Amino acid sequence: MAKKVSEILNESMSKVRDMVDANTVVGTPMQVAGDVTLIPISRISFGIASGGADFASKETPTGTFGGGAGCSVKIVPVAMIIIQADRVRMLPIDEPASTAAERVVEQLPALVDKLSELIHGKQTDISEI
Repeated sequence: MAKKVSEILNESMSKVRDMVDANTVVGTPMQVAGDVTLIPISRISFGIASGGADFASKETPTGTFGGGAGCSVKIVPVAMIIIQADRVRMLPIDEPASTAAERVVEQLPALVDKLSELIHGKQTDISEI
C-alpha cells in the first residue's frame, strides 16, 4: 500500500511542478509603452494531501487498494517591477481587504483628511464625506 500512496503523491507533485516554476514567481517581462518593461512578482503557496487503504475480502485476500490525492495552489501577485530607461522601481500590490475591519482601516486616513478639511472650513458639503 505504501508504494501505491507514494505513486499517487508523486503524480500529484509532478502536476504541481508543471503549473508552478521559477517563471511563475518572477513572471515574464512585458514590454509596454515604448521603453517601459513590467515584470510581475507573485507569491505561491500550495498544499497537498494523499492517502489510501487496502480493502481485503474473502475473494481478494491481498486486498483491493483505494486511494486519492488532493492539491491546492494559490498564486497571488505581490509586486510589479517597473523598468524605464535607467530607472528601476518596485510597486507593491496590496491584497484587497477581506474583512469589514480591514476596509475601515484602509479608509481611515481618507476619512480623517476629509473631516479635517470640514473642520478647517476647506470643505462645505458634509455629503462628500
